[in-house]
Amino acid sequence: MRLQIGVGHQRSPSSATSLTADIRRYGDAKQWNAALELLRRALKSRGQADNIIYNATISACGKGKQWEQALSLLGELTEARLKPTVVGCSAGIGACARVGEWQQAVSLLRQLLGATLEPDIIPYSATINACGKAGRWRQALMLLCELEEVSLESNTISYNAGISACERGGEWQRALSLLGELGAAKVPQDIISYSSGISACEKGGQWQHAMSLLRELRAAKLQMDTICCNSGISACEKGGEWQQALTLLGESRESKLELDAV
Repeated sequence: MRLQIGVGHQRSPSSATSLTADIRRYGDAKQWNAALELLRRALKSRGQADNIIYNATISACGKGKQWEQALSLLGELTEARLKPTVVGCSAGIGACARVGEWQQAVSLLRQLLGATLEPDIIPYSATINACGKAGRWRQALMLLCELEEVSLESNTISYNAGISACERGGEWQRALSLLGELGAAKVPQDIISYSSGISACEKGGQWQHAMSLLRELRAAKLQMDTICCNSGISACEKGGEWQQALTLLGESRESKLELDAV
């Protein structure tokens, strides 16, 4: 599928707005087939649909883990004399990310870059996430490094996707390195940044680093979540640090967190 990125035709009738809202509601409810049916009915009754309607349907298919259907809809845009937008392509990449189809996501990103002069951080972050979910941490980090080459600034979402990729790949040192880069670049670190980093340390048997990140989390006045606490306790357990583990267990109970069986 070869893409030509553009703004698409602009249509703003109230009926189209209502249809888009309905499709998005179906998407949020993971009812992708109902969202797709609304699009098909619109095409049958009107003979066409605009980019906004298509993008909402692509997103709905993605949320329903129907990546092939999402990419099929992107292909339909050309037949409908519409040019896929960055928003639509990002939704398609996101659909691939949800099911680990990292090669499809990378291919779609490359097509997008070849068709537009203005790269966007959203499809990059989605593609990094796709690579990470598939255990392709090297590809994820290559894309993260590529952001500077295309004059894009990494944000919390793109960094988190990279950290998560390293965590899934068992690369705890690289995960910590990215966390350090976040701070050095003055990019806000959130609970996802820390939970991925702590989980990476737990998988790598690095209880000291896990506890250090928990201290940083508290200093940043972020609320510890279930993932952080579970990973911290598991890291201490693996390291034979039962006192540390019990302390975390007590904190979790005070915070009313639901932990895994310990």
